[in-house]
Parts: sequence; structure tokens; C-alpha cells
Amino acid sequence: MYYIGQGVEKNRGKQLHHWEEAAVGGHPNARYFLGCDEEESGNIERAVKHWIIAANQGNDDSIKALMDLFKEEYVSKDDLAAALRAHQAAVDATKSPQREAAKIESSRSTNRS
Repeated sequence: MYYIGQGVEKNRGKQLHHWEEAAVGGHPNARYFLGCDEEESGNIERAVKHWIIAANQGNDDSIKALMDLFKEEYVSKDDLAAALRAHQAAVDATKSPQREAAKIESSRSTNRS
């Protein structure tokens, strides 16, 4: 909300505070956004650290960001490989027969509309 000023005045300080609180609480998207903010500020090493943590929690955008920085040689091959393995493990941990069935049912109801 503070990031785009939705219903409140834009406030970068509050935005960062809430992202930090959410990241500490385990929210991977907040961790990703902190990485984006660090990259925009020129703190590539800190951005990489945030994105590795978010990737370890299953955040897809963080993997994309790490791959981009790997191409620019800011991320080592070993760090990228470790992040990819941890990301896949996190994604696999969220899979279940119930989720797969819900996904199929959701796509069926969307196709009927």
C-alpha cells in the first residue's frame, strides 16, 4: 500500500519497514521486493542475499533475478545451483494431491465460464 500509495500516502520508509517485517516473518515476496530495492540502490550483494533467501522459500521471481545476475557475473555458478536446488525443494514441499486436484478443478471451472 505504501509502495504505490493505495489508500495511503506513498511512504518509502514505511514500505521498507513492512517489507522487512514480512520478510523476517517468512514472506518470500517481501524478501524478493527487498532484493529489488537493494538492487535499485546499487547494493547488488545485499540484493543477491535477499533473492537467495526468497528462492529458498520457493519464490520464482527471485530465481529469475539470480539468473540475470549470474549472466552479469554477480552470482557464482555454485550459488545459483544451490538456490535452484533449494527452490525446487521448496516448490516440491508445497505439492500435495489435494492441491493438484484443486488446481484441476479450478481450471475446469474457468474453462466453463
